Amino acid sequence: MTFDKELSREQLLDRAGKLRERVSALGGDQVEIVAVTKGFGSWALRLAAECGFKNVGENYAQELKAKWSDLNEEQRGAMNVHFIGGMQTNKVRKVAEIVSVWQTVDRSSLVEELSKRCPGSSVMVQVNLAQNESQGGCHMTEADQLISLATSTGLEVTGLMAVGPQGDAASIRAAYRELVSLADDQGLHHRSIGMSNDLEIAIESGSTMVRIGTALFGDRPTR
Repeated sequence: MTFDKELSREQLLDRAGKLRERVSALGGDQVEIVAVTKGFGSWALRLAAECGFKNVGENYAQELKAKWSDLNEEQRGAMNVHFIGGMQTNKVRKVAEIVSVWQTVDRSSLVEELSKRCPGSSVMVQVNLAQNESQGGCHMTEADQLISLATSTGLEVTGLMAVGPQGDAASIRAAYRELVSLADDQGLHHRSIGMSNDLEIAIESGSTMVRIGTALFGDRPTR
């Protein structure tokens, strides 16, 4: 059963203030926050924009398309949608005109589909730090080739993205620093690492973008 409890503007502003203080205390004043609205209704998109979050994160093409249809032109223009979930190539066309940044580019077939459906798009290459297929992402050793392919097809590669591995803080930190080193080697600015439960480690490791859902909207409704 799905239960989507809508927050008030005051509630989200309070949580947003606490989150920004938390990020700032870590020296992350330049770290961008992607408000992860996946699993919540279209109200979450509207409210995130009203509370100053220019970037929102969504995981599912069908859900995003449905929510987008609930927004007016002004509301749509107030936000950049980052797609942060696994993307099937046959779903790209459904949201090609909605997504501003594709964060989970992890294979050549997806690069080819994006270059065909939305040429020149901003993308990030997702790296699998946990070596767990369920998390998605290419192997660290494959990232260079994927970056080159994406660039050669006209896509704008702005950074790397990863989900933190399971384990203790030292293991997570080591994995994140390996990703940051790879981004440095490739001359890529963005390192989209860190979520509500590990953003301290991510920012200390060199994150430039954190993806935050729970700390803003609470527990996600069951699908």
